[in-house]
Amino acid sequence: MPIRQLSPDQALACLRAGALLIDVRDAHERALGMADGARGIDRAALEGDPGNLLPDLDAEILLLCQRGQRSQQCARVLQQYGYRNIASVVGGTEAWDEAGLPMQRADIDADFGERYSRHLRLPEVGLDGQNRLQATRMLLVGAGGLGSPAAFYLAAAGVGTLRIADDDVVDLSNLQRQILHTNARIGMPKVESAAIALSALNPRTKIEAVNERITADNVERILDGVDVVIDGGDNFPVRYLLNDACVKLGKPLVYGAVHRFDGQVSVFDAGRQRGVAPCYRCLFPEPPPPEAAPNCSEAGVLGVLPGVIGMLQATEAIKLVLGIGEPLRGRLLQFDALAMRFRETRLAADPACPVCAPDCAFPGYVDYAAFCAGA
Repeated sequence: MPIRQLSPDQALACLRAGALLIDVRDAHERALGMADGARGIDRAALEGDPGNLLPDLDAEILLLCQRGQRSQQCARVLQQYGYRNIASVVGGTEAWDEAGLPMQRADIDADFGERYSRHLRLPEVGLDGQNRLQATRMLLVGAGGLGSPAAFYLAAAGVGTLRIADDDVVDLSNLQRQILHTNARIGMPKVESAAIALSALNPRTKIEAVNERITADNVERILDGVDVVIDGGDNFPVRYLLNDACVKLGKPLVYGAVHRFDGQVSVFDAGRQRGVAPCYRCLFPEPPPPEAAPNCSEAGVLGVLPGVIGMLQATEAIKLVLGIGEPLRGRLLQFDALAMRFRETRLAADPACPVCAPDCAFPGYVDYAAFCAGA
C-alpha cells in the first residue's frame, strides 16, 4: 500500500483534529527547531521499538523529517509493523517552516543559525557543541605562518574569543605564507593586522590582540582565562616556556612546527593528565643546538607547509573543545610535503621529566633563551 502524502497545511489540520505528529529527525536536528505540536522520536528508536513508543496501531500518525525522505522511509517500516493510518509530510520541516506554520524555535539568531549551519547538522557538534565553541577562549601564540591558517579556521568555526600574542610587525617576506596579512598592512603590528582580517571573516569572534613577546614575566597573565593554547611560534625558548606554563596551569597545548618541507603536530596535555600524557619536554628534554634547527628566515620554508600544519592545529584545538575524536595526545604526527606522506610516532610520558612527572613540584621558570643556547 502506498504511503499517504500530506502537505504541511494538511498535516497541521490533521494535527489539530487529533493526529499525532512525530518528528523522526535526530535530537541535534530537532534542537534547532520543530513543528509546533510535534513529538520528537529518533527514527532509529521508533523503527527499533514502535510498539512501546506508539502502541495504538489505528492512531493517525504523521511523520516529519527535514525534507520528507526519512519520514517516508520510516512510514514504510511502520506500515510493515501493522500501523494502518500512517502519513508522511511532504517537504518535511523545511516546507513546514517555509509555509509559515507555527514552529518551536531554538534560542539562536538568524546569523548564528546560517553561519554555522554545517556544524549544526553534525551530530558530533550540533547546537550544544557550537555553543561550547562560542563560549571558548583560545590563545594563539604567533600570528605568522602557523598562526594564520589556525586563526582563520578557528574564527570561522565560531570560537568565541581568540587571544593572539605576537610582538612582530608585518614584513614583505611574510606574505609568502602568512595569509592573515596583506601588502597594504606591511609595517602594521601583526596582531592588529590579524584582528582586521579575522573580524572581517567573523565579527562574532572577539579578537584580543596582545602586542607583546611572551616571557616568563607575562606568560601566566597572557594564559589567564584561556581554555586551549596553540603554539604558533617559531623558536625554542617560547616553546619550552609555553610547555612549562601549560603544565603548571593545567592547560592543553597544541604544538606545531615547520622546517623547509617538513612539519609536525602534537597535543601536550600533561598538565591535566600527569603521568599519562607527555609534555613537550618529554619529547625534547633538551633543545637541539642552534645550527641544527635554523628558523624559517635562515633555512627557508615551503609557503604552503605552514598552512597544512596550522590547519591541523586548528582541528586538534576544536576537537579538544568539543570532546570528539582522538586528539594527538601521546602521538607526534609528522608530515613530509615532498613525499606527501604522514608518519606517526608514539610518545610516552617521561617518569623522570623535570616538569610533568606526577610527583614533581613545578621547578619554576628558567632563562629559556640561555637554556636553548646551551648556556
